[in-house]
Amino acid sequence: MSWHPQYRSSKFRHVYGKAASKEKCYDCVPITRNVHDNHFCAVNPHFIAVVTECAGGGAFLVIPIHQTGKLDPHYPKICGHKGNVLDIKWNPFNDFVIASCSEDATVKIWDIPKHLLTRNITSPKKELLGHVRRVGLIEWHPTANNILFSSGYDYKIMIWNLDTKEAVISNPVKILDAHKDVVLSMSFNTDGSLLATACRDRKIRLIDPRAGTVLQVASYKSHRVNKVLFLGNVKKLFSTGTSRWNNRQIALWDQNDLSVPLLEEDLDGSSGLLFPFYDSDTHMLYVVGKGDGNIRYYEISPEKPYLNYLMEYRSHLPQKGIGMMPKRGLEVSACEIFRFYKLIPTKSLIEPISMIVPRRSESYQEDIYPMTTGAQPALTAQEWLNGVNKGPLLVSLRPGSGAVNSLPQFLEPEPLMKTTDLSQHQGWGGRMPLEDMQKPSEIEDRRKQLKVEEKLPKNEQMCLSNGFDIFECPPPKTENELLQMFYRQQEEIRRLRELVNQRDVQIKQLELELRNLCTDTGSY
Repeated sequence: MSWHPQYRSSKFRHVYGKAASKEKCYDCVPITRNVHDNHFCAVNPHFIAVVTECAGGGAFLVIPIHQTGKLDPHYPKICGHKGNVLDIKWNPFNDFVIASCSEDATVKIWDIPKHLLTRNITSPKKELLGHVRRVGLIEWHPTANNILFSSGYDYKIMIWNLDTKEAVISNPVKILDAHKDVVLSMSFNTDGSLLATACRDRKIRLIDPRAGTVLQVASYKSHRVNKVLFLGNVKKLFSTGTSRWNNRQIALWDQNDLSVPLLEEDLDGSSGLLFPFYDSDTHMLYVVGKGDGNIRYYEISPEKPYLNYLMEYRSHLPQKGIGMMPKRGLEVSACEIFRFYKLIPTKSLIEPISMIVPRRSESYQEDIYPMTTGAQPALTAQEWLNGVNKGPLLVSLRPGSGAVNSLPQFLEPEPLMKTTDLSQHQGWGGRMPLEDMQKPSEIEDRRKQLKVEEKLPKNEQMCLSNGFDIFECPPPKTENELLQMFYRQQEEIRRLRELVNQRDVQIKQLELELRNLCTDTGSY
């Protein structure tokens, strides 16, 4: 293992992995059997998308993140591709837009509706036609809005500007043809001014994407690279691959000198691929093995030994693919610093795994949650194409600080109404004391609020189903849950009828008092 000093101070040395309970997993998901070496899963704070097994073309599922448990076998799919879907990626600045690429040589951009899917989506928002062979990789630019990179088996990387009104885009703004074989991996530096690629010719290339020039090439023969990753702003690259003896291997490189790796380490003799993930906020590196249940994690330091081994999460269930939740979707109250979504096709299961820093206090831990990448772009597409570089816009994860949600940009803005507000105004979600309901002033205020809510546009209520928000509370999935909801609604109707009867009695009492007052004044 990596050399590390006997005593080393670190707030992350006791980080542990915690698998979600069965009811918080996603069960009965038909995960793809495709052997392509990709994640097959993409996650954001609203949805989890997973490539699914499908006959006659390619498809993937988009499931609301809170809709855990068993999935309906007839759950709607996104199925507009004519070949197997090979990669899916959420737009980092719009949680309701996802890109997919396929063996049919196309890239498609999809709008995901806020309300619950009721039918298959077959028509994409945009279609990108440029590759002549299947497209295996897609990556969104980390800071510029609506810039997408795609890599195909025609050995070309294409840069697309989606800031156009056309539904079909045939001409990419730039084509990078520096590779002589299939590109296996792409990774951006923090501001997106540099692109690192791993190719099947066993070389790592550092490319200026706008100029199309290759700045550095690593052709180290004892390390056959599969995946490459930029390590934030520390000017280092991390790669996974195999050694001459076919052992799984990791390597660390200096961005300015790719001739020899700074560090090279054999892990084991397994044959599965290694997926690297880096958290620039905590400087932690995660290495996930395909075909096994292990997640190794390290801490990156600027000086030797550079790579400090922390721990390994082990599971007997092998993962085929893996998804990663952005930092703005984590549960900071539980000191969660990373979350994986593990695809287990043998059980048709998606299992969330939380990486947690053990802390006694339940308050916000500012030292493990520095300012992190937000959901707003730093640049427009045209600014980036014109040569402007800018780092990501940072936000705080402190609860109540706001600015961590991504707003739809392709969709028309649809303000969400909180379930709690509806339950307070309408009396559908939560129960109210009868004494409060009987006050005439409150009754009058509530009537006014109901009148205002009746005037709301229909699109503001699209995300509500039977009085609850599907993102906060998923709809019933079993017959038992459906019966419980039915009885709850029957009870609610009975209670409301009682309230109406009581109000009628109050009205009659007030009318009688008013008549008596009129009679008294008339007698005087």
